[in-house]
Amino acid sequence: MARANKNSPKRASLLGRLLAWLSVLLLLTAVAVGGYGWRYAHTPFPLDGGPRAFVLERGTTMRMAANQLAAEGLVEEPWLLTVLARLTGDAGRIKAGSYELSEPVTPLQLLAKLTDGDVSSATLTIVEGWNWRQVKAALAKDPDLRHDTAGMDDAAILAAIGAKAPSPEGLFFPDTYHFGKQSSDIQVLKRAHEAMQKQLAAAWEARAANLPLQSPYEALTLASIVEKETGAANDRPMISSVFHNRMRIGMRLQTDPTVIYGLGEAFDGNLKRVHLETDTPYNSYTRGGLPPTPIAMPGMAALLAATNPASSKALYFVAKGDGSSYFSSTLAEHNQAVRRYQLGAK
Repeated sequence: MARANKNSPKRASLLGRLLAWLSVLLLLTAVAVGGYGWRYAHTPFPLDGGPRAFVLERGTTMRMAANQLAAEGLVEEPWLLTVLARLTGDAGRIKAGSYELSEPVTPLQLLAKLTDGDVSSATLTIVEGWNWRQVKAALAKDPDLRHDTAGMDDAAILAAIGAKAPSPEGLFFPDTYHFGKQSSDIQVLKRAHEAMQKQLAAAWEARAANLPLQSPYEALTLASIVEKETGAANDRPMISSVFHNRMRIGMRLQTDPTVIYGLGEAFDGNLKRVHLETDTPYNSYTRGGLPPTPIAMPGMAALLAATNPASSKALYFVAKGDGSSYFSSTLAEHNQAVRRYQLGAK
């Protein structure tokens, strides 16, 4: 018959007390850690030196972001920020972009900002009538954009935005575009191109019947000419009518803006007769039909005028000096208008 171990009750009692103390210790540790974590989550990071800005590149993980912000002196204990993000479920939801901190924020507020994509924004305006050279210049000098197109030729830019046109000219809709600071200039161009495609498609769908235009791209090209020729907004449909009438009878467009565009940066602002007589692919005095590409970025009003011209027999127009134009259906009438408005004769 086995003897009972007299030490067993003592050992059990000791083990029980030890487990109890361990439980208390774990509880106290959990309370201490929890209290520290709560204080960390709700204590604002100091913004030494005033407002600060930072950029999170695409593909940045929460750990990478925390380490970056710590290196820039914006946060303390980056590992704890990463743990907090995992506990809140925010670790996989942060968004790339340019951020600004104008006042101290707590870790929880910072995580909310990163997951909401509360990026600092900027704007770029593409002006009606700008050409591609002017758009590129505006992009290049904008300090809030990342200049990914620097060093890219036109063919590479067209490929990057998914455009199939032979030239970037005319492809970007004039508007004001909002973007997160340090966004790629390619993203802005892509949005402007998509906007132009949408507006051009709408204008082409609503076009008048029996136009001498074979494609939306031809409409875009004509719209760019209308945009550059128009001084008074109300004249757009009549100016379009003149060009449509000329195309119908095989008459050359004879429009100065195309000649100027063909001269490029060599044009000094003074259009001379020799320029009108010098042949280039864009000289509508020496060549028939539309030029090979648009010559500017037309707005919606020019697109609609190109696809819905006024009904008229006008073949000529001349600037009246007040921004508007005088329209004529015969050369004799046009010459008389030129003498009246351009040469000052009665």
